[in-house]
Amino acid sequence: MSSPTPARPLAHPAVSARLLWTALAVVAVLALLTYLVAFDQGAVSRSGMFLHELMHDGRHLLGVPCH
Repeated sequence: MSSPTPARPLAHPAVSARLLWTALAVVAVLALLTYLVAFDQGAVSRSGMFLHELMHDGRHLLGVPCH
């Protein structure tokens, strides 16, 4: 009879869960910023002109049409 084969250790995932959640949070923040700068057109920033002007200048900086 042959000798028993030793059990192989479980494989570790290639990407850790912490890295995955961090990447997901970064993508969510970037998506929110993209929406605010490119598509919002001031709907969120009605309460103050500073935020509106900041996003408006961001549109010009990125070349997104806004007028």
